[in-house]
Amino acid sequence: MAGSNQTPTPYYTPTSKPSPPNYPFSSWKKLNLYYSLAAITFLCCACYYAGQLQHTTTNVGLHLSNTASTCFSSQNTTSAVSSSSQLDFTTHHSAGDGAGGAVVPDDTVKIYPPCDVKYSEYTPCEDPTRSLKYNRDRLIYRERHCPEKSEFLKCRIPAPYGYKNPFKWPMSRDLAWYANVPHKELTVEKAVQNWIRFEGDRFRFPGGGTMFPNGADAYIDDIGKLINLKDGSIRTAIDTGCGVASWGAYLLSRNILAISFAPRDTHEAQVQFALERGVPALIGVIASKRLPYPSRAFDMAHCSRCLIPWGEYDGTYLIEVDRVLRPGGYWILSGPPIHWRKYWKGWERTKQDLNAEQTKIEKVARSLCWKKFVEKDDIAIWQKPYNHLQCKKLRKASKNPPMCPAQDPDKAWYTDIETCLTSLPEVSSEEKVAGGQLEKWPKRLHAIPPRISRGTVNGVTSDTFNEDSQLWKRRVWYYKTVNNQLGQPGRYRNLLDMNAYLGGFAANLVDDPVWVMNIVPAEAKVNTLGVIYERGLIGTYQSWCEAMSTYPRTYDLIHADSVFTLYKDRCEMEDILLEMDRILRPEGSVIIRDDVDTLIKVKRITDGLNWDSQIVDHEDGPLEREKLLFAVKSYWTAPSIQES
Repeated sequence: MAGSNQTPTPYYTPTSKPSPPNYPFSSWKKLNLYYSLAAITFLCCACYYAGQLQHTTTNVGLHLSNTASTCFSSQNTTSAVSSSSQLDFTTHHSAGDGAGGAVVPDDTVKIYPPCDVKYSEYTPCEDPTRSLKYNRDRLIYRERHCPEKSEFLKCRIPAPYGYKNPFKWPMSRDLAWYANVPHKELTVEKAVQNWIRFEGDRFRFPGGGTMFPNGADAYIDDIGKLINLKDGSIRTAIDTGCGVASWGAYLLSRNILAISFAPRDTHEAQVQFALERGVPALIGVIASKRLPYPSRAFDMAHCSRCLIPWGEYDGTYLIEVDRVLRPGGYWILSGPPIHWRKYWKGWERTKQDLNAEQTKIEKVARSLCWKKFVEKDDIAIWQKPYNHLQCKKLRKASKNPPMCPAQDPDKAWYTDIETCLTSLPEVSSEEKVAGGQLEKWPKRLHAIPPRISRGTVNGVTSDTFNEDSQLWKRRVWYYKTVNNQLGQPGRYRNLLDMNAYLGGFAANLVDDPVWVMNIVPAEAKVNTLGVIYERGLIGTYQSWCEAMSTYPRTYDLIHADSVFTLYKDRCEMEDILLEMDRILRPEGSVIIRDDVDTLIKVKRITDGLNWDSQIVDHEDGPLEREKLLFAVKSYWTAPSIQES
């Protein structure tokens, strides 16, 4: 890492800003610059104190008055703020000692009170009560159904009483505090399947599953005997109906990054357990809408007794898996109806019923031009073709499902699933991989993604990609000088990048024991999520005018680059920040990049959220209008039953 051979860098303030390695300044340039900065600083201070006479403010060390901001805009001052204190990014609470969340009143700040404890697991767009209003056919009622603007909560979601900081990775893979997810239903319902055990004040995850009684590790080893999981050709995976995501959890040690998803449970909180374990997961369901991922995203898709009717509705759900599966990618199925001759009695179904179900699945797979790769014991694997040249020839006789008309296969935010086969990019010969051959991991992280080299991402070239890679290398280095906890193993695990672009932030943290959910906003000018997946990273689409499909207290650190500029005049700043507060853990950290005027408004709201925050200069110096806000969410919980 940058700076590893230097003395430790002091915590950043505008007067002690570290310089990146090899920062080129000759001595006469430095002298010239210092004189200029001194003059500009004098003008700024004069403007600032003039503004103070007209607009009284508090916390001079952290707040800017409107006059000072205007002065910055017109005079190009040397610094957005002056800091008299340091933020504390370390964790202090391993257990909840009672209720909290009180905010010191400030006449200039709108105070956001705690919500009622009944909202401690509030997922606005997957609210069980609201979902009952929708069609139960094909699980449509379990899709995203967000509240109207008039229904938005203007309060802070509380952590349950007794909430503790999660176990550090990799210990968190196997343990979670009961107080954080107080649900014992799974320990009863899945007791014989070894999913989860309750032990005193914590849960233990033995790694079992319905179809892998010997544990997820042994189950993945069985898969590894059938397809190669070691050579880097398989990097991204998707687990449908994931349970507590043990499959994804145990793939991580093999350098395979899986997104796991399952519907919002009314009581079992399976996805919440997965996130508490430090495993990538989202609330989601295959129903009437496309999954929120681009086409050709995953090297491997998986279903272990996920109870999805793959052969029904004209094969709609397998058609959607085909869209998100990379050419040459694998679909793995275990559980009903695979190996039904052995298990049919235990599944309490007839042989005829199970045979008919498997026949339907095989038929749909053939119609998609998949080949049956192998079926051994409890596992069946199909492989998607590398291109559609041969497929189109075979489909002249049978056109069910038809090839999709010209469309954007990456469009997947509230987009209806179509019962047609998504065409792969054209190739010149049957040996070619549609869309371009990917490098094996880890080379694929820094190689030019095929979508860019083929010119299919509007306005993004190879030069753009290389420049962006260097930019984020410098930025992440700078982040770690301001927040030295970011580079220390164990402080953070679940990270969110709210506006990821090409995934540069995540790419520069890939060697740390963290994972990053990369978001490409639905409102972004260019859809770059396919590029992120081609780099071997993961992410999803999201509009930040709505809530994310995740539980409260999901993320340890949230990164937001120009998010508030993007959503200016689209939705309310306070609603975005309240959503960030909902999904951020107590004592979680935030890094926000934006124009200084925007950050001043952001900081006023974060003060009302009781975050400890500070605006600091851009990594390129104080003359840049773009600044950074670093913040830490305060630790507080709902009151105990005795206190309430």
